[in-house]
Amino acid sequence: MAADTNLVGVIETKHGKMVIEFFEKDAPQTVANWQKLAREGFYNGTTFHRIVKGFMIQGGDPLSKDPNNPLVGTGDPGYKIKAEFNKNKHVLGVVSMARAQHPDSAGCQFFICLGNASFLDGQYTAFGKLIAGEDVLKKIGDTPTHAGRGGEKSVPDERIVMQKVSVMPRAEALK
Repeated sequence: MAADTNLVGVIETKHGKMVIEFFEKDAPQTVANWQKLAREGFYNGTTFHRIVKGFMIQGGDPLSKDPNNPLVGTGDPGYKIKAEFNKNKHVLGVVSMARAQHPDSAGCQFFICLGNASFLDGQYTAFGKLIAGEDVLKKIGDTPTHAGRGGEKSVPDERIVMQKVSVMPRAEALK
């Protein structure tokens, strides 16, 4: 599974689109996995189900397609991928894989940093960064939230749906 360096990821929401440039050299398998899932339409209709102000927005859980599923946040694509920790810093706009406690427990969920999260550096697989749509990221990051089942005040008051997630040539995405 090799990644194409001319390709970018595009996440379309009601707030607009975000364009991701990939770190293929630093996280080739993670990038290839994300691109594969995007091409299959896996992310279409999933939501940004976790928003922590000033920290990150998290999405990509297939269980989030059902607004009433109490297990949102625990879904995966049916497999796990190996972590590819690297030297990329977790700063505003960096895209990284979400995971459970075990380093090799990521599958499909990812997060986009709303600010400096250097405490995650070297512990989570950063695999890209926004090259367009920072305004969209900030709008989503400002969505009001309420406490969820774990008590964390990170559940968005409104559904932020990824209407379409795709992979396309950079020039086409930045039109």
